[in-house]
Amino acid sequence: MTLGEPPAPPAAFRRALETLRPAEVRPEIELEDIPAPQRLAPYSGAVGASVYRDDDELAVGRLIMLFDPEGQRGWEGPFRLVAYVRADVEPEMTTDPLMGPVAWSWLTEALDAHGARYAAVGGTVTRAVSEGFGGKADDPVTTEIELRASWSPLDEDLSSHAAAWCDLMCLAAGIPPLPPDVATLHPRPTRRDDPKVP
Repeated sequence: MTLGEPPAPPAAFRRALETLRPAEVRPEIELEDIPAPQRLAPYSGAVGASVYRDDDELAVGRLIMLFDPEGQRGWEGPFRLVAYVRADVEPEMTTDPLMGPVAWSWLTEALDAHGARYAAVGGTVTRAVSEGFGGKADDPVTTEIELRASWSPLDEDLSSHAAAWCDLMCLAAGIPPLPPDVATLHPRPTRRDDPKVP
């Protein structure tokens, strides 16, 4: 290490960061590395995602990993995951009194289905209706749901948590999860020497 260089992140953080981005995702999901917030913990990493059907973006989200070797108040251990998901929904869903509990169950059931070990989970579900006025009076009314949650993973391997977050994204977008014994299929990339289809 030379003068002025920050110290290398702890090994536990580096190992966990390698598992934050799922190795396999459904073809409807596009992942990207995004900047992580710098002030919430000494070390952090983040991944963003969008869920598409054809060319329509149905949901967006991000999953942030925070790491503080000393832990923080409300955490149970040195790690904390923060998830955000926003999706367009049908207008009648925003007035359904069960929408909040159902959306919250998407998260906890996805974590449990993937065998993710966690503690101290908490969050909010928000339903929003947006109407345009003035210069935006012709804009269509939009209705959406937002889920914000955080929990403490009890293992360094975050792959099951990331997979659960992907399932949550799909559920919010109205796409049911795959059964446990069904694998995702990805379209074969086109090669230059592939014959052109007329």
